[in-house]
Amino acid sequence: MAVTPQAVSSEAWSRRRVEELAERCRRWGQWGADDQLGALNFIDPAAVARAAALVQDGRVISCALPLDGNGPQNGSYGRTNPIHHMVQDGGDILFGAQDHLPGLRYTDDTIAMPLQCATHWDAFSHIFYDGHMYNGYGLHEVSSSGARRCGVEQTSASLTGRGVLLDIARHRGVDSLAPGEAIDGAELADCAQRQGVAVGRGDILLVRTGFLGASRARGWGDYAGGDAPGLSLDSAEFVFEREVAAVATDTWGVEVRPNQTAELFQPLHLVLLVNAGVMLGEMFDLDRLADDCAQDGRYEFLLAAAPLPFTGAVGAPMNPIAVK
Repeated sequence: MAVTPQAVSSEAWSRRRVEELAERCRRWGQWGADDQLGALNFIDPAAVARAAALVQDGRVISCALPLDGNGPQNGSYGRTNPIHHMVQDGGDILFGAQDHLPGLRYTDDTIAMPLQCATHWDAFSHIFYDGHMYNGYGLHEVSSSGARRCGVEQTSASLTGRGVLLDIARHRGVDSLAPGEAIDGAELADCAQRQGVAVGRGDILLVRTGFLGASRARGWGDYAGGDAPGLSLDSAEFVFEREVAAVATDTWGVEVRPNQTAELFQPLHLVLLVNAGVMLGEMFDLDRLADDCAQDGRYEFLLAAAPLPFTGAVGAPMNPIAVK
């Protein structure tokens, strides 16, 4: 049974209403004045052990985009696709550049890339509102040298746990949601019920819209930075009340675009990342995982999705691995 898409009204939310939602979801100080993990604190050793027990068949599924020049970036917000450069290659060996070495020859390479140009996590230091990031830390905590508080390296040992996929595209009976179609908390709950899976404390929630696969098939276009389906502001309380540790989607910015208010840019980031301390993951490739879950009827799995620990970075790529 197909589900009717929810249209987005740009007049539905005022700035004040968003601020009130953010205040209701605020966790500043819940784990102390020096906390830099936010809701990742819910992923305790017991939660990791329970997640590991979900592995039955040993199937390993990557949810990462390839790090190459064929990615979705188009220059929006100064982001480009990764640029791969060989420092030493077969030609260097052939022409004698390594003849000073006894016997062994090698190749070597580098890569240049914005840290948020492909599958990645936003660190808490990525987003500020009214001069503050998560836990009330101020602007002075992020300088030209990087983030002194809430850098992405703080979370590098905290994003392994129970992953739960909510396949909203299949739930609606479509290949992909369209730009501007919103997913609220009631739909997340309904999808979870129909899939036979509960979303709870310490979970890493993955939400599939189908938009990444559809955009890639037609040549990306404005996937990176343009209008998109995504989570509505109404979804924030679903995430907050269930004590979800982190949320990731297959879209560029997690939340629905155009945004639900013209008064704030990316308002759900302000609610979840800044106030609730919920990490946000973007551009997860969830199509293969969704097919596998649909085939065996299991929408929960061990998920290892640690970001690369770049010291002081405000976001970082990773290769999220689901193990079933």
